[in-house]
Amino acid sequence: MFAVIYRWRVIPGLEAQFEEGWARGTAKIAAEFGGWGSRLHRGEAGVYVAYAQWPDEATWRRAMDTRMHHSDDEARKMYRAAIEPGSFETLFAGPVAHDLLELRRP
Repeated sequence: MFAVIYRWRVIPGLEAQFEEGWARGTAKIAAEFGGWGSRLHRGEAGVYVAYAQWPDEATWRRAMDTRMHHSDDEARKMYRAAIEPGSFETLFAGPVAHDLLELRRP
């Protein structure tokens, strides 16, 4: 398993737009590129962090080669328009050493 952590800063007032576009885009990335999905976390001052899982590094790299250009153009426009310019970054990309995360619903 391969994990990637991303970070963005969202323009104030556009949080809902970003979250909707991110969710739609993430679903398309999973369907079209073989990603295993992602979790989005909202922090303070408009900072968002996402943790994404992939079956392996090669699958992630193939998606990156296309810049993850999925088929939902409207979703891409939604989240890109909500991000402060220059604020997107990949914080980490690497294999999972241990997986102790359990899926639990409140």
